[in-house]
Amino acid sequence: MQRGWSVAGAFLLLSVLAFAGCGSSSPASNGGGGTSLPQPPAITSQPMNQTVAVGQSATFSVTSTGTSPLSYQWYENGMAIQGATSSSYTTAPTTAADNGDTFSVAVTDLGGTTTSNTVTLTLTGVVAAGTDVSTYKNDLARTGQNLTETLLTTSNVNATTFGLKRILSVTGLVDAQPLYLSQLNIAGTVHNTVFVATEHDLVYAFDSDTGATLWNVSVANGETPSDNRGCGQVSPEIGVTSTPVIDRPNGVIFVVAMTVDASGNYHQRLHALSLTTGAELTGSPVLIQATYPTVSGTTTFDPSQYKERPGLLLLNGIVYTMWSSHCDYHPYTPWIMGYNESTLAQSIVFNLAPNANGLGPSIWMSGGAAAVDSSGNIYVLTANGVFDSTLNANGFPSMGDYGNAFVKMSSTGGALAVADYFEEDSEVSENASDTDLGSGGAMLLPDLTDSTGTTRHLAVGAGKDGNIYVVNRDNMGKFNSGSDNIWQELDGAVPGGIWSTPAYFNNTVYYADVGGTLKAFTISNAMLSTSPAAQTTTNFEYPGSAPAISANGTSNAIVWAAENSSPAILHAYNASTLVELYNSSQAGTRDQCGNGNKFITPTIADGKVFLGTQNTVCVFGLLQ
Repeated sequence: MQRGWSVAGAFLLLSVLAFAGCGSSSPASNGGGGTSLPQPPAITSQPMNQTVAVGQSATFSVTSTGTSPLSYQWYENGMAIQGATSSSYTTAPTTAADNGDTFSVAVTDLGGTTTSNTVTLTLTGVVAAGTDVSTYKNDLARTGQNLTETLLTTSNVNATTFGLKRILSVTGLVDAQPLYLSQLNIAGTVHNTVFVATEHDLVYAFDSDTGATLWNVSVANGETPSDNRGCGQVSPEIGVTSTPVIDRPNGVIFVVAMTVDASGNYHQRLHALSLTTGAELTGSPVLIQATYPTVSGTTTFDPSQYKERPGLLLLNGIVYTMWSSHCDYHPYTPWIMGYNESTLAQSIVFNLAPNANGLGPSIWMSGGAAAVDSSGNIYVLTANGVFDSTLNANGFPSMGDYGNAFVKMSSTGGALAVADYFEEDSEVSENASDTDLGSGGAMLLPDLTDSTGTTRHLAVGAGKDGNIYVVNRDNMGKFNSGSDNIWQELDGAVPGGIWSTPAYFNNTVYYADVGGTLKAFTISNAMLSTSPAAQTTTNFEYPGSAPAISANGTSNAIVWAAENSSPAILHAYNASTLVELYNSSQAGTRDQCGNGNKFITPTIADGKVFLGTQNTVCVFGLLQ
């Protein structure tokens, strides 16, 4: 509701002084004969407490007597409401944030001011404050953890009390992680809202509690989704592949969509959509195009050669897009572009292999998103491609090409620059065999203390070679052809290779390799255990699994993982032991909802788990 200026007593003071200066020279005495001063107004009917539903208006009224003219000023939570100067006040349509607000009114005449009782506005239909999931894997460290889950526990997540609540049907594959906002006000009604983007260039907003479609829009811009470009990685069509990102305070969801027009021309566009209507906001969409300098001239972004596979990143008012190839079909390089979120003007163009002659790498990370530290440094893993093993005096590739690398970029001043990196000593053979590090995603660990008491800033990454690499973010190790100079290397720890992203909770890192188990590596003295401290009995077929965590602080921690099968299977494990609590095949067909889809991460918020499939989002929760 609208708040305004603080009340002042100037009007009353001037009125009393003016009256005192006219007519009588002295006040009345007990014996009479003088002129009496006016008395403050009397309130004969006080305002009453009001109870209305969220989205409705409330009206407060007062009745008073006194010396005419009477004036009124209403207050909300002790602050004057601008324009509320009559004997009654009607609020704007209420939102959940107005619940418990207090109201009063000051009535003034020439004799003074009388203030009413303070009354309270109570709203019905208010849901307790919940959790938002507005970006890939919950946070910029990409830990996948939601530590505010109070409804789902290790006791009630089982096949008796937990299961499929509803199915949200959509058109097109759901390759992006569903996002979620608690208590979003849409047209005066509060909804717990889940957002879904599909490869058919459609974006949906659903009420997660009822399954009702709140809005759905096409972001094809009057064209059609792209064909699969001869590559089965995203098929049969390419539309919205990457996980969007939400800016709740500004009411916008950002989405990248690929299309082809009637003339066969391919386009990539960044869309800024209203959270409440799905409508394109001012300046949206913007066509994605770029050039970048090379040693021989420039290279130009060809929209037909790329898809936006990594999740979008929103950092310091810039929306970052990062680009991957179609089945390694050349030419392609690892473009990074940034757009001002307010104007959608392109503000950053960067390329991590500008002189690779289109021979890669790309950035794809199995759908993961770039990680960011507290200083605004951005971390990615690049796929196989050209790496310049000839280094300059500072140990950086002389031609600026970072294939198969763990890269740290500074974003100071709104520009990107490589600040540090790590390159495997076996990069030549791994590039040749398509054993790229970039099939996994980067994840940052919280500050850790080593055995000497020194605080370490670490990050983890893993790819197709089955090793887990732990790097010191303050000194990542760069490239040495004889050995990997990094904080820790766990050779063969994930033997099936990683085509997914990890999760973190309570000094434990979780990975699920292809054909292998979900594994828990505990941390002590800033070092990961060299073998799993716990692992599941379930083996996850390609592409393994990208786990996520729910917990209430440090209690009732559950690891959620999706199995890419037909139908898809949602698993829940005790985070400490990885003993299974539930899976969606335990109750026969009751909890089956759609065929599995690769690279899907479960989204957990406010007692519900959202799982994307090939044409649905399954909503799981407590059955009673």
